[in-house]
Amino acid sequence: MAPMTAAGEEMHALVERLYPLCRSITGDGVRATLEIVGEYLPLEVHEVPTGTQVLDWTVPQEWNIRDAYVADPAGNRVVDFAASSLHVLGYSVPVSATLPLSELREHLHTLPDHPSWVPYRTSYYKPEWGFCLAQETLDALPDGAYEVRIDSTLADGHLTYAEHVVPGQVADEVIVSCHVCHPSLANDNLAGIAVATFLARTLAEGTPYYTYRFLFAPGTIGAITWLARNKERIDRVKHGLVLACAGDRGSLTYKRSRRGDAEIDRVMRHVLESSERPHGIVEFTPYGYDERQFCSPGFDLGVGSLTRTPYAGYPEYHTSADNPDFVSPEAMEDTLAVCREAFAVLDRNRRPLNLSPYGEPQLGRRGLYDALGGRSDTKQAQMAMLWVLNLSDGEHDLLDVAERSGLPFDTVAAAADALVAAGLIKA
Repeated sequence: MAPMTAAGEEMHALVERLYPLCRSITGDGVRATLEIVGEYLPLEVHEVPTGTQVLDWTVPQEWNIRDAYVADPAGNRVVDFAASSLHVLGYSVPVSATLPLSELREHLHTLPDHPSWVPYRTSYYKPEWGFCLAQETLDALPDGAYEVRIDSTLADGHLTYAEHVVPGQVADEVIVSCHVCHPSLANDNLAGIAVATFLARTLAEGTPYYTYRFLFAPGTIGAITWLARNKERIDRVKHGLVLACAGDRGSLTYKRSRRGDAEIDRVMRHVLESSERPHGIVEFTPYGYDERQFCSPGFDLGVGSLTRTPYAGYPEYHTSADNPDFVSPEAMEDTLAVCREAFAVLDRNRRPLNLSPYGEPQLGRRGLYDALGGRSDTKQAQMAMLWVLNLSDGEHDLLDVAERSGLPFDTVAAAADALVAAGLIKA
């Protein structure tokens, strides 16, 4: 990994700040999360009412929770929502009861293989209630009557998501999506939120070619809702990237789009390979994060997914062990750097056309060779010009040129810029 800058520490601080909030697919936890992200980026927040039809789905009732606990026969809170939002089954219906331990056990979730960890569990679309706790806590509970309380509400409300747009030179868009529905899980997906936030800030420092639309939405239902509400303008989306699990210490993994050869797939492979970072590239599967919504056959967008350790690929996944100590500033910084490198390539990749295709044009009399004088990579730059001229047939883009020639993409793009300025190619 490259040396860390202040951005890594700032992203980690954002993760720590967001970590205590109780998020779900709807509710005040999502709003509070977006309010904090809104301190870093201007956001357009959308509220979609319960009952709204979104493709084959319906926006559910809104869930909010104020308190929840299990108290033992002596009145001690042995499971307490105030200690961690993971302790309550997500979307639990309200309950107030006194139960024997034998009956309570039916509503308790643990991880026997990791007895000190608390699992993350939900029941979004089936009315249920429950608690999550460490197996060692459960093992220590005495028989007796337990007070059970979940002070929650399920009522008509809204699904909340937000967008941030970095304007580009053209209206064609790149979508960057991250899910904001998980409670106290640092890698999945607070690190993704942090990287997306700082990526947007970085892009805004320049004038990108594409317009970049950042989507902060609940997983699955949020992406489906966005797609349903934007069907008429979906043809603007030319490329996309889903960010998740962006902060663990594993190597980077890119998951291809459904197409498999979309431009974002080619760009990510080129950037990862040329950077010589340890990495993995995996084929598309219709399971994982919201790339599967953007890549559903009716849309078939060129959207891939970037993670570090893949979905469910680390023991801490969906457990209390996925805490701020599990993610590192260096890893988030590295993920951010790869995104920046990839979008720099994407923004400059063109399919040029040679305007003087019969024979090699005389570069010397146009001052193109002279302009390279003194460069440490003069020979490379000369070769890049020749390669760009030869492959500028309307069939190849600059990424093709870089890969076929073995030259750095930046050198190829700079050569193309010089040739455009000399009137020899049209980009």
